[in-house]
Amino acid sequence: MTTPMNAPGQNPWVQPPTGMPGMPPQPPFQQPRNGLGVTALVLGIVGLLFAIIPFLFWLGGILGLLALIFGIIGHSRGRKGEATNKGMALTGLILGALSIVVSIIWLIVVATAVKDVADEIDKEIKKQETATAAPAEPGAEATDAEPTEAAPAALKFGQTFAYEDGIKVTVSKPRAYKPDQFAAGHAKGNSAFQVTVTIVNGSKETLDVTGALVDASDAEGARAEPVFDGSNATQMFQGNVLPGKQAKSDFTFSVSPKADGELQIQLSPTILDHEEAIWLGPTK
Repeated sequence: MTTPMNAPGQNPWVQPPTGMPGMPPQPPFQQPRNGLGVTALVLGIVGLLFAIIPFLFWLGGILGLLALIFGIIGHSRGRKGEATNKGMALTGLILGALSIVVSIIWLIVVATAVKDVADEIDKEIKKQETATAAPAEPGAEATDAEPTEAAPAALKFGQTFAYEDGIKVTVSKPRAYKPDQFAAGHAKGNSAFQVTVTIVNGSKETLDVTGALVDASDAEGARAEPVFDGSNATQMFQGNVLPGKQAKSDFTFSVSPKADGELQIQLSPTILDHEEAIWLGPTK
C-alpha cells in the first residue's frame, strides 16, 4: 500500500483542492432583471396608441410617463449588467416620451378649440343681450319678445327644432349612464345621464357639424360636466352632413345628486350660422 504524497502538515487522506491555486471563488449566477424593460416597452406601445386618440390622450400621457420612468430604470440596469434587455428598455423609454409629447399637443389643441368656441359663444350672447335690451325707438320701453328662432322657447326632450334653412335638431330623453373605469369628467357620487342628438340636414348645402357643441345644466342651473370614457360616453360630431342625410351622436353629462331631477340641453348645429335651441325636462 502506497502512502499519498502531500505537503508537510497536510492530511494525507484529504482530496487536494482542484483548480488553479490563487484564483478567487466564482460568484453565484444571478438571473437578469428584465422585468422593468419589458414593462416599459408594453406601456410605451399602449400609451402611444391611447395618445393618438382625441379624447383618450390624457390616458396615453399617464402611460407614457410610467413607460419613461420604467425605461430609465431598466436601461440603467442594463448598463450595470443586471439586465440583458437594455435595448428593449430604451425603446420603451422613447415610446413613453413620444406618448407624452403627443398628449401635450392634443391638450393644447383641445384647450385652444374650447377657448375659441367659448369666445364666439360669449360674443353672440352679448350681441343678443344688447339687441334685446335696446328699445326700437328713442324713448320707447322694451317689452318681452315673443319666442322666435333667435330666442326659442324651451322644447321638451324628444321634440324637434327646425331652422328656416331646413336643418332640424332633436334631443332624446335623458337616460341613466354608468361611466366605466376610464371615465373623465365624472365626480364620484354624481349621477350621469346620456342623450342622443340627431341633426338632419334638410338644406341644399353640405353642413359642417364639427362645431355642433352641446352644453348642459342641472336643476339648479349649474353647468353639468361632459363625461368621456373608453365606452364612448360622449362622441363629438365630426365631418360634414350631405343634404338629405343626418348625423347622430351621444353626449353624457355628470350631474350633482342634489340637482339631478332635471336637465337642460342647449346646442346649435353650427357656431355662427344658427342660434341655440334649448331642451328642458325631467331626467326620470
